[in-house]
Formats: sequence, structure tokens, C-alpha cells
Amino acid sequence: MKKNWKKYLTSGLVLSASTVLLAACASGGGGASSAAPDESASGSSATEEVKVEGSVKVWIDTEHVETFKGIVADFQTEFPDVEVEIAAGSSADAKTEVSKDPKAAADVFMMPHDQVGQMAQSGLLYPNTKYADEVKANNVDSAIEGASWDGELYGYPYGVESQVLYYNKSTLSEDDVKSWATLTEKGKIGANLGEAGANYVFGPLFMSNDLYLYGETGEDPKGTNFNTEPGVEVLQWIADQKNNPGVIQSNAEALSNLEAGVTDAFLSGPWSKNDVQKALGENMAVAAYPTVDFGNGEVQMKAFLGVKLFAVNQQTEAPLAAMALANYLSNESSQLVEFEKMGVIPSNKALQSNEAVTNDAVAKAVMEMSQTTHSVVMPKIPEMVSFWPAMDAVINDTYKGNIKPADYMTKLDALVTETATISE
Repeated sequence: MKKNWKKYLTSGLVLSASTVLLAACASGGGGASSAAPDESASGSSATEEVKVEGSVKVWIDTEHVETFKGIVADFQTEFPDVEVEIAAGSSADAKTEVSKDPKAAADVFMMPHDQVGQMAQSGLLYPNTKYADEVKANNVDSAIEGASWDGELYGYPYGVESQVLYYNKSTLSEDDVKSWATLTEKGKIGANLGEAGANYVFGPLFMSNDLYLYGETGEDPKGTNFNTEPGVEVLQWIADQKNNPGVIQSNAEALSNLEAGVTDAFLSGPWSKNDVQKALGENMAVAAYPTVDFGNGEVQMKAFLGVKLFAVNQQTEAPLAAMALANYLSNESSQLVEFEKMGVIPSNKALQSNEAVTNDAVAKAVMEMSQTTHSVVMPKIPEMVSFWPAMDAVINDTYKGNIKPADYMTKLDALVTETATISE
């Protein structure tokens, strides 16, 4: 959901108390919480099957609890010696809640991938030691990138999320929306270039022009190279949109403007699907981002890609049971249920070819956007906390004309310096 990827705009929400307890046949169990399960340490030989047992709690986003009750019940059929308690909460606040008291936190929890870096560095996440090969084989590369930190796989992906282009097909054709130039010549697009949140929507313009945010891997604090000529070209493009009659500043009124015909398109994610459907009805259409021209020819406009994950608490007392549960909640069949009931776009490779998924216009557009040619996995480096406000200020002030072209490079130098440190 949208809040997961714009967490910097929101404050933490406290996870609620347990909402349901699903009993199982056995009790007890577990292993060491500070290292990967070791079969030899438990007295098992290399050929013996280690029994998966124990009591674990899982935090599920409130609106997803009902969907996962059935999935957890199926898990317990397969793992009858694991007792699972479901508690409702907010995945966006995983880092905050686990940090408060890791031992009291859930053994397994939903989280957005952009929190992986800081949580891994803080020793809050249990590495995916048992199912890493399976997860890597079954999910798209971008999802694995989002679930990893410093070469180690920590998460269990269950979905991908990206902005797409929603448009009114009664006023714009498929060809019209293929480039920003034709889109804004033939119609009008609502944008938030001059408002808060422009960083999330338009920050990836720099990567569209072959630049890096925190290096090629997104893990190098000093790897941002926006302060170059391609970066200046991006700022000039942003400034030019102020005088583009096809670009309407309409963040708060985006949906009402779309419904009223003031605009014909806007950029948002799968979380807006139902609202856009209500606004446009049968005229709703969805596409991947258009191309843009920064002065050197058309290039693909990129978006940030978010990855939805399950993760395991480093302090769990039942690591084998916790990993088994996280893996099950994110497997192919579970992802299909999440797609059918909650609209979560799967990260599973096989499901991305499933007819039920490919026939969904929003899912199809998100999957196209999940390709490396169309998006960049949002960096999960802790320094991202400094990127958001600094990027917002530069985009907003450039669009409004408060930064003059002669000062673009200076502003980009300051931006790169500021985003290389963690602001307090």
C-alpha cells in the first residue's frame, strides 16, 4: 500500500494486541535466536530431518488479517507442531515497533523493503538461511534485490509495487500516452511537482537520465551522482513543466480533476485503482510510464519500485518455525490469494505469467514497471531519511522558479552532500 513507500511522511502507528489465536497440535520448541539453526548443534545428523515446532506470533496488516487466517490454517495443516498467533498491525511501522522491544515483538512480520537496511544493520532481522535458494529461484530479481542487504537475503517477498499511469481512454489513446510530450500535447496530466511528495514521484527522473542514487546497488552513501550535467538537464526539464499547459498542479484534487475532466491522466499506484475506477468508470485505462526527453532524445521515465516482504525477528525463540511460516505466507499459492483478495501484485515469477494476473490491467502495468528498464528498486540504505526532504525541496523550488538555472549545479552539489549523511 502506498504508505509503505512514503513512510517518511507519516508517523508510527502502534501495533494492536492479538486479534486471533490459531491453536495447533503441539507446543514448545525453538532454537537459538542469535544465529542460524545448526543441525549438528541440535544433535541431528546431516541426513536427519529437523523437526519444525514451536509457538510463533505474526504481525499482519489490519486489512489483510482475514485473508491470512485461511493461509495460516493451511500452514498449520502442513506444520501441525507449530502454533501460530495472528496479531493486527501496520507493516509501515515494522522498524519502529520491533526496535521498541525485539523480544516482545512478533516472530514474523510484514514490512516494506526500504526498512531492510537499517533493520539489518541494527541486528533486528533473522537472515533467511533455510529458504534462500527457494525464494531466489521463485521470485523476480527486483524482489530479491529489495529483500537483500550487503549480499545477505533477509526477506521473503510477496509482492511488488510501483507507480503507473492512469488515464482517460475517451480522451487519450494508447499511442498518446507513450511519451510525456504527446501526452501533454493531446491532454492534461495532474502532477505534484510543486508540492510535498514530489520526491517519491519525480525523484526517479534522475535515474531515468542514467544517474545513480546511492550507487549501482543503492547501498553506497557516497554513490549519488546527481551533481553532473545529466542532473542539470533533469532540473531544467522540471522547471520547463511550469510553462507546459498540459501539466496541471493538482495533487490534492487529482481524482476530482480526473472525474471532472480537468485532467486526463495522473501518476499513482495500485492503491488508487478503485478510486480511479470510480472516477472514470469504463473509461479508465492503465499504462506503464511514458518516455521523457531531457534534451538528448526519448528515454524511459522511471519510478521507484517497492517490494512487500515478510521478515523474521532476530530474537525469535523458534527460528525454524518462524522461517517456515514466513516462507509459506509468501509462497506461490499465498501470493495468488493475496492478489485475488487484496490486489497485491505478485513477485512470484510463475504467478506473473498467470492468466488471472496478466488479464488485470493494473497488475500488467505494474509488472512492466517492475522491469529494470522502467524502475529502480527504492534504496533501503539508512541515509534515505535524508534524501526525502532534500529532494522534495529541490524539485519544488526548481518547479516554482525559486532556483535559477545558473544555480542548478550548486543545489545539486548540496543535495548530494546532504543525502550522504543521516539527518537527525
